[in-house]
Amino acid sequence: MDFHPSQIPIVKTFVVKDEKEAMESAIAMAEMGFEKQRGGFKVLMPKQEKVAKRIGFTVTTEINFRLKKLKQERNLRYWTYHHDSENYAIVLISANVFSDLGF
Repeated sequence: MDFHPSQIPIVKTFVVKDEKEAMESAIAMAEMGFEKQRGGFKVLMPKQEKVAKRIGFTVTTEINFRLKKLKQERNLRYWTYHHDSENYAIVLISANVFSDLGF
């Protein structure tokens, strides 16, 4: 990997503390659409391993479900990384947009 996910332009950042907020943010991302954006979405979550795993799983599965329901392209790329001392981050972007950006 020649880049770090933090270099991807971010359209919107969601700060998520629990699974309910994860589902709400996933719905919002799917409704905004990934193909229409010129960047990706970032989800910040607490650096508590069990909570972060549940949030990550909820975000990715809910986005897939919503995109399928909305008949949108589901070809996404995502990365999870240590954002800072208190948060993990997930960056999600359409594979086509990622390619267009030249990464």
